[in-house]
Amino acid sequence: MKKLLIGIGILSVLSTGFMALNAYRRVPNNSFGPGEHLEYRVHYGFLNAAEAIVDVSPTLYKVNERPCYRVNVDGRTVGAFDLVTRVRDTWRSYIDTSAILPQKFYTNLQENSYRKEENITFNHETNTVKAEEKTEHDVFKVPDNVHDLISGYYFLRTIDFNKISAGQVIEVPAFYDDTVYNMKVRYRGKDVVKAKHGKINVIKLNPVLPPGNKLFKEEESIRIFVSDDTNKVPVKVEVDLWIGSMVMDLKQNNGLKQPLKFF
Repeated sequence: MKKLLIGIGILSVLSTGFMALNAYRRVPNNSFGPGEHLEYRVHYGFLNAAEAIVDVSPTLYKVNERPCYRVNVDGRTVGAFDLVTRVRDTWRSYIDTSAILPQKFYTNLQENSYRKEENITFNHETNTVKAEEKTEHDVFKVPDNVHDLISGYYFLRTIDFNKISAGQVIEVPAFYDDTVYNMKVRYRGKDVVKAKHGKINVIKLNPVLPPGNKLFKEEESIRIFVSDDTNKVPVKVEVDLWIGSMVMDLKQNNGLKQPLKFF
């Protein structure tokens, strides 16, 4: 009996360890992979206002002992806008390849005289986030499967919108700037839009903004048109501001899972 109890104890310990190693969720992903490259141009009326480059590194990185995609987002103002408000921003996320969750998040913001550089490390086993540069209150408690700003978008690309009803809101917990909040996106159905390279079938999404904001006109002032295919990449974004409207168009793309089908 003693040997049996010892054997059960060993199996229990091994089982607990195995469960800990496999505590991460598994999210099927057929939408993106290493080497994806997207370039966007932002227009304010007839003026070129800014440009953004979104890159998934062609190689994988190991972070927190997990294989990760490294995603870089670089944004900058151009032309006359660069003379008025100079922006040079970089965001970087290391996204777990099987769980589609962030393991590390880096920001380097240069906006006129404003500067901010920060490294955030995620621990999904303890549901905590650590701000590496801080000396006080550097560890924050977060919900299960919490995202950063970039990984939340990449997780949305894995969703099968054919199984979602028009008007339904998708909520994703996220952590940014020492705060936990819910990223909310409303699915608005499907449509056809005219983009830079022609017309294309799209999925319509509206990020749900908090009421009373001072920058956007209303709750759904941001309209994102995502390619209705395996890729699910934004091909056009429209933004209504109190001081006018901005449009972001996909300018160039490489390394997608399948070619975009314009007509």
